[in-house]
Amino acid sequence: METITLPKVILSRNTLTGPSVNKLTRTIGDLKGLFNDQKAFEEQDPARTAYEVESYFPVAEGTEGGLFFGITRLQPGLIGNEYVMTKGHSHVLENRAEFYWGIEGEGMMLFMDKSRNTWAEKIFPGSVHYINGFTAHRVANTGESILAFGACWPSDAGHNYELIAKNGFSKRLMKINGVPQLA
Repeated sequence: METITLPKVILSRNTLTGPSVNKLTRTIGDLKGLFNDQKAFEEQDPARTAYEVESYFPVAEGTEGGLFFGITRLQPGLIGNEYVMTKGHSHVLENRAEFYWGIEGEGMMLFMDKSRNTWAEKIFPGSVHYINGFTAHRVANTGESILAFGACWPSDAGHNYELIAKNGFSKRLMKINGVPQLA
């Protein structure tokens, strides 16, 4: 007799559901030190949600050859002239690449290589972004509504948030004359 099972995770529009889904919420307060305008940052409600991440980890972290999958929903807004953004990270195993893709909303994906060269790509529904190994990355919401994007990364990549927390990106994504610009 054949056995038919349901998937452990269901992807519906911009949400992952299922008993195996890990949920993480980052607040504005969790982003302390990322924004240039400290006065504008201190005027924010630190408990306000900046972004939510739903992830599926079908194998143990550190498993060579495994993959993880996630969806992030990033809130709109500005802190001073900077767009609300994710913390940003590189990978502990630096040679590990990753894919991101746009689901809804609009934003910019920022990249920074080991020589601290920084560039950005527009992220929008249907866009696909390859993140080379040895490249730090973060996403900023440049729109007026939630920016949702997906990610798939190696389960042994790890996340190095400390590098970005300590050194930042070499350029910031600012709203200048009404449009996003690296400055």
